[in-house]
Order: sequence, then C-alpha cells, then structure tokens
Amino acid sequence: MTQTTGKYTDFEGLRERAVALRREGLSRRQIRDRLFIDNNDILNRLLDGEPAPEWTKRPNAKDDLRDRARELQLQGWTYDQIQVELGCSKSSISLWVRDLPKPERKRTREEASAIARRGWEATLQRREVGRQQTRQAAADEVGTLPDRELFLVGVGLYWAEGSKKKPHRPQERVTFINSDPDMIEVYLAWLRLLGVTPERLRFHVHIHETADVAAAENFWLTLVGADPSQFGKTTLKKHNPKTNRQPMDTNYHGCLVVRVLQGADLYRRIEGWWYGIVLSARCGSSDSDIADEPSRVV
Repeated sequence: MTQTTGKYTDFEGLRERAVALRREGLSRRQIRDRLFIDNNDILNRLLDGEPAPEWTKRPNAKDDLRDRARELQLQGWTYDQIQVELGCSKSSISLWVRDLPKPERKRTREEASAIARRGWEATLQRREVGRQQTRQAAADEVGTLPDRELFLVGVGLYWAEGSKKKPHRPQERVTFINSDPDMIEVYLAWLRLLGVTPERLRFHVHIHETADVAAAENFWLTLVGADPSQFGKTTLKKHNPKTNRQPMDTNYHGCLVVRVLQGADLYRRIEGWWYGIVLSARCGSSDSDIADEPSRVV
C-alpha cells in the first residue's frame, strides 16, 4: 500500500474534500488539479467507492455489453463463460469488471481451456460474419457493370497482369496469365467486349509438377468453356524442396495463360488505352474527353 506521507499525511481530511468535490460533479482531472494531487494511486484511494458523475461517462456502443458483463460477473460467471455468452474479447471483459470481485474457479484447467476455445471460436465466427457483411455490402455497391466501366477495368487489369513489350523483347503480343479464376473470368469478359472471338484464343496451364495436373487441366477447361484443341501442352514447374516445403493447397490449380492470336493491333490499342487513362488521371479530364465506347477488335 502506498504510504501517505508529506502533503498526503492528512489523508482523511483530503479524502473528505475529494469526496465532496466528486459529489459536486467534478471529474477526476478537476479534483486532481483542485487538490494538487500528482499520484494516481492516492487519487484512486481518495475516491474509492464514489461513482463518477454521469456527465463524465462517454456514450459507447458497447455500454449494453459492458453492463451485461458486469451483471454476469456478479452472478459468479468466469471470463470464459462471459466471452461465450456475449461474443466479446476477454481483454474487454477484464477492463469492464476489473473492480468487481473475481469468482472462485470451479473448473479444472482442461475444462477452462475448452470453454476458452469455444469463446475464441465464437469470436472468430462473429468476426467472419462481419467480414462477409462488409464484402456483400461492397459487392452491392458495384451492381451491374456497364460496358464502359468493364472496358476501363479490363485495360487496367491487362496492364497490371498482362505481358508488355520490353526493350530487350519488343514483341507486341496479348498474353495474360493468372492463378485467380475470377480474374480470368473478368479478363475473358473484357475480351468479348472488345469483339475478340473465341477462335482466336489459346490456353496453356502452368502448374507445379507435384500437383494434380489432370484435375487442374480439367478445372481450367471447364471454367473457360473452350474446345480442348485450344489448350496447348501444360508447362510443369520443377519441385524445389528447399523453397517448396508447404503442402499443396487442395484449391491449387496452377496458372492459366490466355493468348490472343494475331494480337499485335490489339496490343497497340491496349497500350494507347492505358496511356489515355494515365493522361486523363494526370490532367483531371472529364469523361466527355474520352470516347464513349472502345473500338471493336475483329
């Protein structure tokens, strides 16, 4: 216990003054400054048992949870039980009920661990529900994608993930590779918007040699709905035990390469579209400065 020495020698007299100020509605800070108290432990002892004025209590979205947690704690519930019941973290519970007596432990360590696991699972489930709700709300904000917006999305998508000519490799080819099936579907929808016919597409699978190659080939064939003759020979990535130590994900299908035949002119258009987007963003041009629809590539 902190000794009441020096200016705190007359502790009872100081407490009477502190309690009187508290009941007048002063905050802890105001009482501290009024009585020149620079020791928080002393201040806590002076105000022990005195409730805070209502005006100092900030509204909080978790006030109901806090009140319920305190009620359950007074009934003898443990932190683990309260966590399961309310779906909040044990750290929050600890803060809310820290001034209340702790209930006597009535369970074995194993039983307490099992309750804690259920509490954590409940917390994870609650967080997952929140994530799914956020994702769904964001998806609803997109709604139906007009052609012009798909056109712009596709240009950015290709310039981020597609092949581009380099000083040491000046080929003008339209080649796109990705492991994300959703990305492939959006890219193919973009090509259809541009008027690229299915007959001009060729596909290749790139995959780790230790994966289920046949299943991956069938997965991509089904996804794109192409004729098997449009698929070239699958490229296998050599296994390196030093860098590939993790077990293969069951959802792993490798990467799909999508190439457009006779695509030099399309590549030049993509390059121009991209730099048109760059210039528009740089100059702050309005939509009216750009063509309403992309030119069809036949």
